[in-house]
Amino acid sequence: MKKPQRAGAKPPAQRAGGADRPRPSFAAVRLGQVQQVLGEMLQWAHPADGVLTHWLRAHPALGGRDRAEVSEAAYDVLRNLRRYRRLSETGVGAAARRLAILGLAATLGREYLREALAPEENDWLDHVLRIDPATLPRAVRASLPDWLDERLGAYENADALADALNRPAPLDLRVNPLKADRDAVLRSLNDGPAARYQPSAMPFSPWGIRLQGRPPVNRWPQFEAGDIEVQDEGSQLLALLVAPRRGEMIIDFCAGAGGKTLLLGALMRSTGRLYAFDVSAARLARAKPRFARSGLSNVVPVVIDSENDTRVKRLAGKAQRVLVDAPCSGIGTLRRNPDLKWRQHPEALQELGVLQSRILNAAARCVAPGGRLVYATCSLLPEENEAQAEVFLATHPEFEQLDAAALINARCEGLDLKGPYMQLRPDVHGTDGFFAAVFERRKGPAAAAQAGAAAEADATAAGQAAEPEGAGALADDPVQADLEPEAGQSAVNDGTADAP
Repeated sequence: MKKPQRAGAKPPAQRAGGADRPRPSFAAVRLGQVQQVLGEMLQWAHPADGVLTHWLRAHPALGGRDRAEVSEAAYDVLRNLRRYRRLSETGVGAAARRLAILGLAATLGREYLREALAPEENDWLDHVLRIDPATLPRAVRASLPDWLDERLGAYENADALADALNRPAPLDLRVNPLKADRDAVLRSLNDGPAARYQPSAMPFSPWGIRLQGRPPVNRWPQFEAGDIEVQDEGSQLLALLVAPRRGEMIIDFCAGAGGKTLLLGALMRSTGRLYAFDVSAARLARAKPRFARSGLSNVVPVVIDSENDTRVKRLAGKAQRVLVDAPCSGIGTLRRNPDLKWRQHPEALQELGVLQSRILNAAARCVAPGGRLVYATCSLLPEENEAQAEVFLATHPEFEQLDAAALINARCEGLDLKGPYMQLRPDVHGTDGFFAAVFERRKGPAAAAQAGAAAEADATAAGQAAEPEGAGALADDPVQADLEPEAGQSAVNDGTADAP
């Protein structure tokens, strides 16, 4: 008896263009999908996460497991691109297909692909999988461009560092200290469906929770309530160096999507005034829902046109704490952003260095006498880190350097950093690569006038700490007073900016 044909279905001959061909296996379909994604990613026209997001949106019928398998295989290829290209030199067929085969073999296993491959492809794959990666040069094994391998080679235990940068990172969460307690959040996660991701307390951050795998955190009730946010442990530790206090005026100079801003505001107990500066309206727009979930009322997001914006100059000598998480190469985040090692170039580092110096100098002018300035990057490269700190000290005698390592060691049991900087490594600390230097503006006769102005600013900030966010609370705001808001700033503050 023939099986009834569903309504609207085409007969086999029509479905296959006139021939009754067998349907491709799931593995063959997945291989084609990964090949498509890689074909777009490897043009290097856009960041890999943006390319992947665009591709997934164009394929809404894919389920959660399908999306995860495509994403993991594509990112495995990005992490191991140089090694995989070396292995695929002897293969047949399109280069993107060979790379996709290697990515799926690594993430789903060799046998998953056997029926989807031609005989010569199976022979090639069996051959290359017998090659021991340990026999390859470090630059090939860890898939680093030569210029980056040379720079990382100057570090102690360079092989371990390179290998750690090439492994996927866990997912780090941060508890919102304004709303929740870490132990309570951990219990709620371990008592529910999230337990499969093995939630555990981080070793260093007092607010951190680490997960294994890639859970849908944005659909969890703890996330929707503003009790947790996604933030790498190294990034969380920057807040301990800033050491915000209630009622202070604080500036997050390169706020981005607001992760560090949120923690600073919570540690201020939503008092004082916390400026979130950024040159990108789109980035601050992405932060707006996070600010809303957090319960904070002391954050003032402001789009600036540059570090020399008039609104920045109005804060000269007024801020007790200034954080500069400077634009950088992002080399410390290769575990999460493996495409950066192929999209970044030594020539761009020179331009970044000039920008970092300009931003640091502008931010320094905002620091009140006795105030603290924290310079940070998610880079491992000395020219973005120690070199910038040394030049700053040499050209700013009004600042002295504090021992960032001693400051952070005192707050984190089990952390034993060597000063004067905070330097974190994925192979040693399990975090992204981070750097931070801490400076304090000297109090002296030359700073007397500025000290008086800063004290007045402190009193104003403390007096208004309990006021709600809005026009009344910002009536005497030195940043926004007597200024026509820019289109970008208005969009961010009103929550109407276009999503990226």
